[in-house]
Amino acid sequence: LISKTRGSIILLCCQLSFICQLCALLTAVWFRLYLHPSKTSPFVRHVVATLLGIYFALFCFGWYALHFLLQSGITYGIMILTGVEHMHKYCLVVALGYLSFCQITRVYVFDYGMYSADFTGPMMVITQKITSVAFEIHDGECVKEDQLNQGQKLLAIRRMPSLLEYFSYNCNFMGILAGPTCSYNDYIAFIEGTPYRHRDLENKGKVNGKSRLNDPSPNTEVIRKLATCFISLLVFLSVCKVCPVERNVDDDFIATTPFYAQVVYLYLSMLTTRPKYYFVWTLADAINNAAGFGFNGYDSNGLPQWDLISNLRIMNIELATSFKVFLDNWNIQTAHWLKRVCYERCPYNPTAATFLLSAMWHGAYPGYYLTFLTGIVITLAARAVRHNVRPYFMGSPTLKFVYDVITWAATQIAICYTVIPFVLLSVGPSLKFYRWEKQTKMDPKNS
Repeated sequence: LISKTRGSIILLCCQLSFICQLCALLTAVWFRLYLHPSKTSPFVRHVVATLLGIYFALFCFGWYALHFLLQSGITYGIMILTGVEHMHKYCLVVALGYLSFCQITRVYVFDYGMYSADFTGPMMVITQKITSVAFEIHDGECVKEDQLNQGQKLLAIRRMPSLLEYFSYNCNFMGILAGPTCSYNDYIAFIEGTPYRHRDLENKGKVNGKSRLNDPSPNTEVIRKLATCFISLLVFLSVCKVCPVERNVDDDFIATTPFYAQVVYLYLSMLTTRPKYYFVWTLADAINNAAGFGFNGYDSNGLPQWDLISNLRIMNIELATSFKVFLDNWNIQTAHWLKRVCYERCPYNPTAATFLLSAMWHGAYPGYYLTFLTGIVITLAARAVRHNVRPYFMGSPTLKFVYDVITWAATQIAICYTVIPFVLLSVGPSLKFYRWEKQTKMDPKNS
């Protein structure tokens, strides 16, 4: 009975989130048409975006949504009171600590026997935004410009955001439920209607020497992304129960299935888990685009690009021939956040530090830590193999094709091997998969 009730509540929460996202999509179209920067002030756009975001959060998560405001309010106070020299460190510790506290209590206190809505999902995105703003203010007001790299110069914030701007950035209706994370400067430029205010117009604002409009219609791109959402959802609902991930640790399956078949099944079962992420992230991207946010200039053919805050590139993921290529195209905005906050700034072993930060940010399940600890080893091994082996296959197109096929297969299996604890969540099943735990069933011949 408890199991059925739990499943019903999970389904209800998913349905509520989906309904809110559809409402956010329609609201985004209205926001772009009727609250366009040419028709109203940035103040009105900030207020409306914030209030709608809080309303959607309350509708989905009830009073748990107050954590979003509390986390944002506490860290804003830290920014005001501590000064720019150390505020980024304090904000990182407090925001991540608050998120971790909520994740631990949700999983280990409130989630026994009865499901509680996962309000920590939006908090993960808000944590990224809080820490990004803190580091970017520190770069803009405390660090000399010649000490910043090109990306840090572009994103540096030169003045303290107002309270309204800060809450609008963290809690706007376009990204409150599923993100994605974006830079503060990009968001403010969108609200004010100046998307190239802080970006170089030299290449993106002109095509073949001709100036282009900075406000093209996103309709075609939104329709394309919604079609991708529909296909992803259809695929997920069709195949998710055909190849359950849990079968990889089933005793009978392990005992009766040849090793090569286990590897194939591992790939297929993990492949079926991706469409749900494709659906959620692509829908979130479409919502932002529908509001007019996400324009990233024009390509070489003069076509508008709406990928400024896109979170994935599906074909690059499925055809990745290296661990790095896969990670560069999966959860892109989170990868950018990890790079800007940790990898570029950590003086000692930035790869390991980045994976550990990612594990802490994802949550309290042990499977997350197993995945990211394994990811450190796989990343370092992949770098070594690519550096030492790849040159031998660059002599001819045929050899390169053979290398690409081999590395594609190796990459996909390595990703599946690394990520399966992330899906299984618990220690026991994960260790059983890695064969660190003895099988519970004995072979009858040996009994």
